[in-house]
Amino acid sequence: MEGILTILVPLLIFAATGLKIDREYERGVIFRLGRMNSIKGPGLYWTIPLVDQKAKIDIRTKTVDIQSQETITADSVTVRVNAVLYYRVLDPEKAINRIENYEYGVYQASMTTLRNVVGQNILDDILRNRDKINHQIQEIVDEITDPWGIVIERDVEIPQSMQRAMAQEAEAIREKRSRLIKASAEKEASLMLSEASKQISENPIALELRRLQTLTEIGAENNTTTVMLIPTELITLTKQMVNKFHQESM
Repeated sequence: MEGILTILVPLLIFAATGLKIDREYERGVIFRLGRMNSIKGPGLYWTIPLVDQKAKIDIRTKTVDIQSQETITADSVTVRVNAVLYYRVLDPEKAINRIENYEYGVYQASMTTLRNVVGQNILDDILRNRDKINHQIQEIVDEITDPWGIVIERDVEIPQSMQRAMAQEAEAIREKRSRLIKASAEKEASLMLSEASKQISENPIALELRRLQTLTEIGAENNTTTVMLIPTELITLTKQMVNKFHQESM
């Protein structure tokens, strides 16, 4: 009897080591001698000790918090965006066999897609058409993760605080551009005035023609007062006569 117990007890202990329990949201991917055998769970089940190996998969919906990414929009605005992605393992076998680390893979796919989609749109579209951008990111990531047995359950969500920050940044950039354009216009105008003054100094008759044009424009506006401009030659001649008279008197 003692001999039987000596053999039976170790066998029972060995068999008991094969008992596995998975919760409702867990699944066990069973490999038998290195080959894919079956998917077990939830609940209690038995595997062959030393022969079967188990990889546990959580099939609950998970969130990926994509860290703040700096990217450039299609209208050359540098912005920092972050997002949240929701996904779930649909096929545990593919999640184990098709990719080494599906959690890291989903994160990298989401981060890369976020940067690419933002870079293909102008900032105003990102702020105004957030749902469209979210859906576009979801479709791309879902296509990447489908061979891994993973489904994207919800759109990427850009937080409201990040949207406000992006809007403020966009406003600051627009103001900067406006000032640069105004400064450029003023510089161009000053160059044109400088060129015009140079041409007038070389050809005084051009100034008289401009004066006549000004008189024509004043008359066309039905003004009650008309300002007559004295020709430059008359002013020059008067100055010369005054100077000559002053020299003779001395």
